[in-house]
Amino acid sequence: MDTRTALLAAAAALLVAGAVGAVAAPDALTDPRATDEPPGRIDVAGATVAPGEVRGETAELRLGTDLRHRGGPVENVTVRHRAIGSESGLLVDETTVEVGDVDAEGERTVNGTVTVEREGGYRIETVVFADGQRREQRTTRVAGVAALTPDYADTQVGFTDGSVWPTVAVSVAEAGDGTATLSASVSVTNRGDEASDDVDLRLYLRQAESNVIAAEATETVGTVRPGRTDTVTATVEVPDGYNYYIDAALFDDDVLVDETQGVANLNPRETITANETVRDVAFSVEDFERDDVGGDGADGARREGGDGASADATPGFGPLAALVALVVAALAARRRR
Repeated sequence: MDTRTALLAAAAALLVAGAVGAVAAPDALTDPRATDEPPGRIDVAGATVAPGEVRGETAELRLGTDLRHRGGPVENVTVRHRAIGSESGLLVDETTVEVGDVDAEGERTVNGTVTVEREGGYRIETVVFADGQRREQRTTRVAGVAALTPDYADTQVGFTDGSVWPTVAVSVAEAGDGTATLSASVSVTNRGDEASDDVDLRLYLRQAESNVIAAEATETVGTVRPGRTDTVTATVEVPDGYNYYIDAALFDDDVLVDETQGVANLNPRETITANETVRDVAFSVEDFERDDVGGDGADGARREGGDGASADATPGFGPLAALVALVVAALAARRRR
């Protein structure tokens, strides 16, 4: 047998021996690294909630879930979010996010959204599933959803809220012929980080006693720089001698975004404030008169004078005094006999 034939026979023998060994001990060919890798584990490392699109009746909540993965691959991962009313316990909205297979160790953020009504509070329940099995759960509570400003009313321009500087200042520009021309200066402030767009300032002057609109005016509030306060002035003419409430409102594309109130006191005998009315009312006896004549005690005391005499009685002695006088006279006459 030559050398080449001998080498071929040896190789064939090694193949046969390897095949027999694989059948007899199948674990002998297993990659030893696979036995050292721990089973995959996935859990929630953190959760965040942020407002999204805010509408008139509903608000969108953006949910961020941080998933932490360790060990071997985890297949078919899904994240389910449920928004449940804090007081009612009813399910308001539910969404499920498909993540898929996770094999790289570390953290990743999975984003989802739920839509809730703009009132009350909610409990957000987040559950992580792996291949249909529940792996992890996290609960987040949300309150004050009603305080979110709708997108259509989201403007940083509003009336100035100062303790000394007046939001609405009124002065008389001209008076005569039973009318008064008022100059109303209104302060607005930009509380945002960017220059504001134009908004409309609308004023109503209501007569205090009747609530009748005596005058109205509209002015444009131009661009206000960030953090700055601007003053807008409007002139109106009203009948003199009355007091007026000045209702001021800011509108952005016909959407009411802020409102305040001032007063104009043109009646020297009667003054009003924006939150309280103070009247100089003269005393009138008619306010305490009663039509009924029955009763006693406190009601009788109001119908009688301070000495107990009837208000309608004839001045002089009353019937009781006359009776006493007759008894005394009779006793005196009897003694003389």
